[in-house]
Amino acid sequence: MLIPHDTRIALDTVVDLMNTAAQGDRADELADLPGLHAFVRAHKISDVGDLGADDLRAVREVREKFAAVFSAPEARIAAPLINQLVAAAGTTPQLTDHDGYDWHVHYFAPGASVADHLAADCGMALAFIVVGGEQERLRRCEAPDCGRAFVDLSRNRSRRYCDSRTCGNRLHVAAYRARRKEAAG
Repeated sequence: MLIPHDTRIALDTVVDLMNTAAQGDRADELADLPGLHAFVRAHKISDVGDLGADDLRAVREVREKFAAVFSAPEARIAAPLINQLVAAAGTTPQLTDHDGYDWHVHYFAPGASVADHLAADCGMALAFIVVGGEQERLRRCEAPDCGRAFVDLSRNRSRRYCDSRTCGNRLHVAAYRARRKEAAG
């Protein structure tokens, strides 16, 4: 699947946004404004102005809606969720070539709030995945104690863990030890 640079960045952003949510023993990374500021800075989200409590609330709501898209069992359920996100953001596609990147499309209106920015750009990236018949690539880590979101961009759509070096390796080592223990009997 060929994914343009700007769509890939938006997919990475939506995954990172979803993974800020509290899960297991991990605290919510968007529990306060400094957390939102850190997220915006880390993802180089431009033109969002001053951030306040309303922005934090709105971004957390958008995050929940993205989680619903990832949980949708089929495109007929994901599509209306994506449509609602993008429509509510007041999408205004614009060609731009900023920060050393070649021409690409921004879907958010100039001066949009950070929540609308995320809903529009990330929502359109998810729309392209659904349109391409690739919704099954939107996944959650299969490690029992993880559940982090990721987009499976492997050629054969076989990725099961958010990170094979941590979650995948941990499960493989545990399975190996269990087999060894059983064999030792």
